[in-house]
Amino acid sequence: MIDLVIRAERACDPGSNYFGPAIIGIKNGQIVLFHKGFDLEVAALETISYHNEIVAPGFIDLHVHVYEWVTNFGVSPDKAGIFSGATTVVDQGSAGPWTVGGFEAFISKPSVTDVRCFMSANLAGALMGGMEGTTLHGPQMTRIEEIKKAYKRYPKLICGIKSHGESGGMSHWDTDVLKQAVMAGEECDLPLYVHTGELFPVADENRPAPESVVEKAIELLRPGDILAHVYSNMPDGVIGSSIEVPKYVHAAFKKGINFDIGYGINFSYRIARMMIESKLPPTTISSDLHGDFNAYHDFSKLDYSLAGAFNRLIGLGLPIYDAIKCVTYAPASILKSSHEIGTLAEGSTADLTILDQRDETLVMSDAEGHKLQIPGALVPIFVYKNGKKFETDPNMFPDLS
Repeated sequence: MIDLVIRAERACDPGSNYFGPAIIGIKNGQIVLFHKGFDLEVAALETISYHNEIVAPGFIDLHVHVYEWVTNFGVSPDKAGIFSGATTVVDQGSAGPWTVGGFEAFISKPSVTDVRCFMSANLAGALMGGMEGTTLHGPQMTRIEEIKKAYKRYPKLICGIKSHGESGGMSHWDTDVLKQAVMAGEECDLPLYVHTGELFPVADENRPAPESVVEKAIELLRPGDILAHVYSNMPDGVIGSSIEVPKYVHAAFKKGINFDIGYGINFSYRIARMMIESKLPPTTISSDLHGDFNAYHDFSKLDYSLAGAFNRLIGLGLPIYDAIKCVTYAPASILKSSHEIGTLAEGSTADLTILDQRDETLVMSDAEGHKLQIPGALVPIFVYKNGKKFETDPNMFPDLS
């Protein structure tokens, strides 16, 4: 007997290229039935029907910061996860080889949310949000053997390596750290996630030309690596102040480098439109959810969300199906887990996100103060994690209220 049957008039499963009515059967925390259409009678202990809502695989947020209480800006993992509509989250660089054990013990293991990480290339991780970047993130704090040792110990937790391609680091050590991160990625067979946009203190006498920064980083990256904050308005970002998409960005896309939104605080509608119109859509949509870098455990300025970023991309013209793929099957593929998460396939984990379509039109701003009208925002109202149902927390969608 199946534990739960969900009858969804609008089921979206990018893994099988399907968007339509479906019957989903769940037993012992797994999806045991995914039937396209309603022409099947299934006996179950419980049946739930969703009519106007979209039933999708559990959302995956590829960029969060959830090393709560160890980093000053870490968010509670379940607030960033199930209560934000995501069943899996990936911390980007909060833990390093010497601190990832604590991340597993006190963050990943106790959470309802599936919490994974891209481990920082530097030994200690982020700590104070990179404010001491030239101390924490330099070549003297990056050791390939320690990265390999940590990955060998935590192979299910560590899904990649976090590094940086921005003006501050390059002004101090050029691409030395990024080169070490690439070497570690090669030896561990792990992808890199590379931050773009000025972050660390810059040595002004060695400040690189803004337009050269990302180009130098891209030269080192491999197919399958990920560029972060691709629609950021930072001068040394992927587009920077250019009025057209640089050739090296097109080359990166053709090379197979993934483009992640990493919404955060510098997202630009102007740049997003430029990229999308140039046939450079995002591979993944993520939030970069974090607290105030300059305070301790302060979330008073947190005014964005994964769901908000998701709706902004739809408002900019990305089809709903493609947007759902960007938060399900695409990140699952990067995590080498598309057989278990990010899918509605039989045998996968019973992780689902239920989206309610609202009637009202929202007006949402970007980092440059430009406005975008979002008619009928899609808001996560429930998630199913391992088949267990949870309500989301509306307070985690401040940009959708």
